[in-house]
Amino acid sequence: MELAGRAPRVPAPGARSFDYVTVGHVTVDVMAAEHSRRPGGGAFYSALQAARLGLRTLILTQGSPPEIEALLEPHRGELSLRIIPAPATTTLATSWSGATRTQRLLAWAGPITETVAVDSTILHFAPVAREISSACFDAHPPHADFVALTPQGLARAWNDDGEISPAPLPSDRQSLGELLPRGCSAVVLSEHERGACAPLLAAAAAGGAVLAITAGPGATSVQEPGGRVIEVKAPHLAHPRDDLGAGDVFAAAFFIALFEGHSPPRAASFAHAAAAIRIAGTGADAIGDRSAIEARLATGRWDE
Repeated sequence: MELAGRAPRVPAPGARSFDYVTVGHVTVDVMAAEHSRRPGGGAFYSALQAARLGLRTLILTQGSPPEIEALLEPHRGELSLRIIPAPATTTLATSWSGATRTQRLLAWAGPITETVAVDSTILHFAPVAREISSACFDAHPPHADFVALTPQGLARAWNDDGEISPAPLPSDRQSLGELLPRGCSAVVLSEHERGACAPLLAAAAAGGAVLAITAGPGATSVQEPGGRVIEVKAPHLAHPRDDLGAGDVFAAAFFIALFEGHSPPRAASFAHAAAAIRIAGTGADAIGDRSAIEARLATGRWDE
């Protein structure tokens, strides 16, 4: 299961401006229990994991520049940032009831439609609150070798009080074309969104994309091009601490391992190790680097 010893398959310096670009809202996560604010959103967590795997990484986001810059200041030495100005930054109130996490939308930065040139080896669309559509894909055409999608933010809706609920995606081909980037190479989402995203998953699979459906502590279902499905065991964690962003960490590690030439099941094992390291700690600081992930795999043990 070890992935060590294989050099990252990224282009020579100068071939692309970046190795990994995420597109989506960086959020302000208001943590109810801690009375604190921290950066969040798939675009942030996935980008930070990519950066710690040694890739030149950019986040392309939308919101209030001063607010986002302040949130990401501790990580600015690790990644680059482009912000499309908006009156507000997407803000989520996050709370737990036992192991169940709930979020409420307090502010929204709006849809991403402005054109900003993106030239990347891996281009990852990472919506958190329905900010991505065909207008975003047209504004950011896939000038990339590998195009990835984590669609959970597309399968969300909220009422006037900000209460978030699942929102099934449309099944007609024209509408799906607004939600699936051209040339999509891989898709990751959780079992919770699988039903809502079923039409999009079918369209992605028909186009040859690799699919990974995570299930928390359960096995991840990996569907290879051609339709073969493989169950990849997730690690057991004796003392999980904080799972916020773990799915985004999994996604980035999975996409990178796929691009580096690993099989989908091996890429999922690598991604499970990355997510396990994140869950064993608290916040973005717990995201591991390549040596930590490969060391966890090399031990052959999943328990802490």
